[in-house]
Amino acid sequence: MSTIDISEKLILEAWKVRFRAYMDLLKVRLSALVTFSAVFGFILGHSGQVFSWITFFGLIAGGFLVSGASGAANEIMEREYDKLMKRTQNRPLPLHLISVREAYWFTIVAALLGILLLAFFTNWLTTGLGVLSMVLYVFVYTPLKRVGPIAVLVGAIPGAMPPLLGWAAATGGISYEALIIFGIQFVWQFPHFWAIAWVSDEDYKKAGFKLLPSGGQKDLNTAIQIMIYTLFLLPLGLLPTYFGFTGLNSGIVATICGVLFLAQTFSLMKDCSRKSALKIMFGSFLYLPIVQIAYLLDKI
Repeated sequence: MSTIDISEKLILEAWKVRFRAYMDLLKVRLSALVTFSAVFGFILGHSGQVFSWITFFGLIAGGFLVSGASGAANEIMEREYDKLMKRTQNRPLPLHLISVREAYWFTIVAALLGILLLAFFTNWLTTGLGVLSMVLYVFVYTPLKRVGPIAVLVGAIPGAMPPLLGWAAATGGISYEALIIFGIQFVWQFPHFWAIAWVSDEDYKKAGFKLLPSGGQKDLNTAIQIMIYTLFLLPLGLLPTYFGFTGLNSGIVATICGVLFLAQTFSLMKDCSRKSALKIMFGSFLYLPIVQIAYLLDKI
């Protein structure tokens, strides 16, 4: 292999590393899940209306970029704390794969492009909700993580916003149906966040993050609070069926998933172990997409 070939290969590898770093900065997997929730709200909101593919793809692209920009801004603001935690020390900024200046410009461009896509292809309500979600996540939730568990309450608002964005993009308004699907995802955030905080407690303490309730203790009181919020998902999961904008089948699926999710919290109350918290965390990852897909299939 010639010197030129080796140089070209090294340049290509360097570009691949930078590309992956930028994708990591956008938190691609998380942003994809957020976008899925927005798509869920959009399709659910399309009842007897002409399906607009332009609006649909504008929502996907704009929502993904707004979510990605929020995640990137979060990584910029927490870059010094990320160095302290095992779960985040391999992110692009702690490893200096890209500079902070580059990350700032990339985040600004992604945010502006995402907002413009939402503005041009959806409507002003959807755009406003997207901007509100980003502001709450970046400038309120992120700094509050080092203050106390109030951060979870604040973070649950932008965390539950995607289906609301999708509904607003489809209908141009916010109805009680939209508030119901927002409420389900809002309440889901609490066992989800707290299970992650329990599993990552040692790492979080290194960075000074305080997300667990009950004084930040991994004890029975925290486990009971996780159980209570999970319990709320049972009646909430039935509301779409009760109000008739989805059918009975999805209500059954939501109830079964809710009962299985709730059952995992009893193990945590019994032994207060990391293993039980890990099961709740994985259970939360499964609950939301399964229930949302069930609502969609019932709607279609």
